[in-house]
Amino acid sequence: MSKKGIKRAAKSAKSAMQAGATSLSPRLAMTTATNAGKSVKERVAAMPNVSQAVIESDAQLQAVLKVLRSKDEPTPVRLAALQALQAASFAVIEFESCRGDYLATLRAVATDSDLELRQRVLGILARENDGFAQQRLLEGLQNPEKALLPPEKALQLLGYDVHADAYPVAREIVKHPPSDAAKREALRLLGADASSKPLFEKILRDKEETREIRQIAASSLHAIAPAALQKHAREMLLDPKEYSDIQETSLTALTQFGDAGKVEKDETLMKRISSLRGVGSTKLKQGARLFQAKYGG
Repeated sequence: MSKKGIKRAAKSAKSAMQAGATSLSPRLAMTTATNAGKSVKERVAAMPNVSQAVIESDAQLQAVLKVLRSKDEPTPVRLAALQALQAASFAVIEFESCRGDYLATLRAVATDSDLELRQRVLGILARENDGFAQQRLLEGLQNPEKALLPPEKALQLLGYDVHADAYPVAREIVKHPPSDAAKREALRLLGADASSKPLFEKILRDKEETREIRQIAASSLHAIAPAALQKHAREMLLDPKEYSDIQETSLTALTQFGDAGKVEKDETLMKRISSLRGVGSTKLKQGARLFQAKYGG
């Protein structure tokens, strides 16, 4: 099945599950949902009604887990089974005895040949801070041949519970990005790493970088080294060759987070801001007015 076909099937599965949520008794729903002889539509529609059943009976839990694990089952049915199990897991206390088998099955499906299932399952495991998922995602970033997901998606999922060993991998991706999206996600992940301050400073001042990448660097610096951002913001505002949108970001940073004592005594900066009211872009002019309203000048 094509990627688009899988997405359509998943969407149809969700709609069918919602439509059939109250149409079957739990017992009949289990019989239908796990019966390979029934149509895909019937099985998908029955799945919402099995959530309570899997909590009440280990045999019924194992039956639905088997559907999720089986590569012979249609993708929409497996996705519906996953959604039903997720719904059951929200009953934390009642589901506790099921959790071990549930997580074991998710780990097994995490390496499935079906990309949609892999992504959904790894997302659940990542939110559970599951060590297996974290390790496999890291391995895929270090060795693309072992990758279970595209690098940008793996980086997003690692962001749920960042471990120090992810930072070197992310920095390497920033240096040698497989795609623009992967580079963006690697920088976002590094946004919690104080030791990446020099990297963000370099990127922020690099006019060869895209505006979006430089904006991410500015945001990350604000989080891990606000004083450094203030310094660079001042220098970029004083640079007549700096891009207008980067200067807008710099002006916003100084206006909202600047040290009033230093800013108000900075005659060079105050003069530059005053000049922007007449020659800058519309946003820069507006920003200059806000700056002067706060600091005077």
